[in-house]
Amino acid sequence: MRAVVQRVSWASVDAEGERTGEIGKGFMVLLGVMEGDTDADLDYIVKKISGLRIFEDEQEKMNLSVGDVGGSILLVSQFTLAGDARHGNRPSFSHAARPETAEPMCEKAASLLRGMGLKVETGRFRTHMEVQLLNDGPVTILLDSRREF
Repeated sequence: MRAVVQRVSWASVDAEGERTGEIGKGFMVLLGVMEGDTDADLDYIVKKISGLRIFEDEQEKMNLSVGDVGGSILLVSQFTLAGDARHGNRPSFSHAARPETAEPMCEKAASLLRGMGLKVETGRFRTHMEVQLLNDGPVTILLDSRREF
């Protein structure tokens, strides 16, 4: 499972012309479910997102989580995070989970984050979405439940 987490001042998502999610200060999270992802991958990503300390404290050090600052999360599924462009110029998406697997995992991620007391807004699965945001910093973190650096 992969996630791109951006610290934002605000973010919104429209699906098919309808606003489905909007937040102020918090995280814009693009979530990609990969073939073979399990609940362990989901738990890893959710814990990382909720605990990620990339907001500044009073000493201007990135030491606070989204919950610490009363922030929200805009969670948008994005199968293109599974794209592999190492061979040629047209990415392969063969590592992306099938929609019938990915959609419930994205919904469960949102539910688990809400269960941690976080406000979570979402996009709409399997639709064309338009995402707007104001990246704060900019601060962008890549998370991958299976990749070791």
